[in-house]
Amino acid sequence: MKRWNGWGDESVEFALNGDALAFLAQRVGAGTPVADAGFAQACAQLGVSRLPPHRLIEVSPEVRLRNALGQSLPDWLRLRYGVIGTAPDGVAYPESAQDVRDLLDYAQQYRVAVIPQGGGTSVAGHLTAPGGSQPVLAVNMTRMRQLQYLDTESQLATFGAGVLGPDLEAQLRARGYTLGHFPQSFEYSTLGGWVATRSSGQQSLRYGRIEQMFRGGSVETPSGTLHLPTFPASAAGTDLRELVLGSEGRLGILTEATVRVTPMPEYEAFHAVFFPNWAAAETAVRQIVQAGLSLSMLRLSNSLETVTMLALAGHRKLIGLLERYLSLRGCGDGKCMLMVGVSGRRALARAALREALVLAQPHGGVHVGRFMGEKWKQNRFRNVYLRNAAWSHGYAIDTVETAVDWPRVEIMMRSVEAAAAAALKSHGEQVHAYTHLSHLYAQGASVYSTFVYRLAGDYETDLARWKSLKKAVSMSIVGNGGTISHQHGVGLDHAPYLAAEKGRLGMSVMRSLFEHVDPQQIMNPGKLLS
Repeated sequence: MKRWNGWGDESVEFALNGDALAFLAQRVGAGTPVADAGFAQACAQLGVSRLPPHRLIEVSPEVRLRNALGQSLPDWLRLRYGVIGTAPDGVAYPESAQDVRDLLDYAQQYRVAVIPQGGGTSVAGHLTAPGGSQPVLAVNMTRMRQLQYLDTESQLATFGAGVLGPDLEAQLRARGYTLGHFPQSFEYSTLGGWVATRSSGQQSLRYGRIEQMFRGGSVETPSGTLHLPTFPASAAGTDLRELVLGSEGRLGILTEATVRVTPMPEYEAFHAVFFPNWAAAETAVRQIVQAGLSLSMLRLSNSLETVTMLALAGHRKLIGLLERYLSLRGCGDGKCMLMVGVSGRRALARAALREALVLAQPHGGVHVGRFMGEKWKQNRFRNVYLRNAAWSHGYAIDTVETAVDWPRVEIMMRSVEAAAAAALKSHGEQVHAYTHLSHLYAQGASVYSTFVYRLAGDYETDLARWKSLKKAVSMSIVGNGGTISHQHGVGLDHAPYLAAEKGRLGMSVMRSLFEHVDPQQIMNPGKLLS
């Protein structure tokens, strides 16, 4: 069963070993475990539903609580401490586009706020119910998950938008195809959620971001149904798909999506390369990505993340041998690790890998083979379970991500980490901040930073620490010319910083669009536009 107050399946644990705990204690101090609120205690906080009855809506406290929040740190604080606050008054599980249409008509009739939901993996406050007297309905789309049609000539597949990542891939792989979209939330996020938040998968260098995959579909809006036909290309005015991508539920509810798929790769491998320092590593990866090789992934960790990954890996003797070998090859303190992925036809993939390694060598790149890369692949959807383990030992983990052009990549990385340190220092605490470039482009890269710090054991204090951290790193991002989100979306948490990117006119254009399609403003109010 899925955890109600943490990440993932209750049966899955990713424990922190003694060496890892000692590493964290050295970096930020020893953590003190926090006593979590119980499920029944949290349910008892929910009042009586304010929704008029409807055949599709469930109003039990248990169902409402499980659909109340996402996976942002403020969401975790509310769930773990049992300070639920606002929650949906009911949850609907539509099974067809007509069900969704009926729910939106109902919502307009009774002026009910509607929060579209998929797998509940949002880390930006997309699922938070608005306060006030307006009733709130969560529409959980996960029963609309079937592969409806596969066009093998055009390599297009149409799914119900509530399909979860593993179900989507299973239905495609049975027919010899893959979508290739693998965000870290893959196991619990949905196709509709990927489209609504402009998601990016770990192997987007080969398969593309979701905007390259999304080719059409249907959206139920308060004003009617928006049909998005599929074309290989079109010059017929505004591309309406772009209005749906990143709309975060403000426009309506995506009921079906047609996506570009590809045949299953004949060959796939992940290799690790170490560089002596950040300057050498960044130069190498920039040259590799600008060479246009047929790679599927480049993921570069800075020295702090590299140290952290090696500390958390376990296998002390094996890691010790690796450290000694790398030191002899010039990669000692300050070394940075690059993961290189290749997917596709065997000959082409191997040729691309060879060329990437050739480009890495002049910058001190040391290729250590497939072992670490394959371990990364094995755990790439499990590493997020470390949030649960860290919490149980008294530590919080949060992240931010952005994207900038190449001249500002290192500046952004250093600035974000420094901003986090200053924010926690104001609370008398330390933070262990580290960064990787999660997605690389010829123009620039995404900069993805992680923060580990101690919990206070008190809801208000821990919320205040998070607010200070979030504000500091977000101001650092916009101050250095970065997008407020490369892949997580805007939601509530990033909304205050969106105007810095879009400008006054851009914000007005988006607001006018949403008001035109949704005159009563019932669709996910407060998200995206603060």
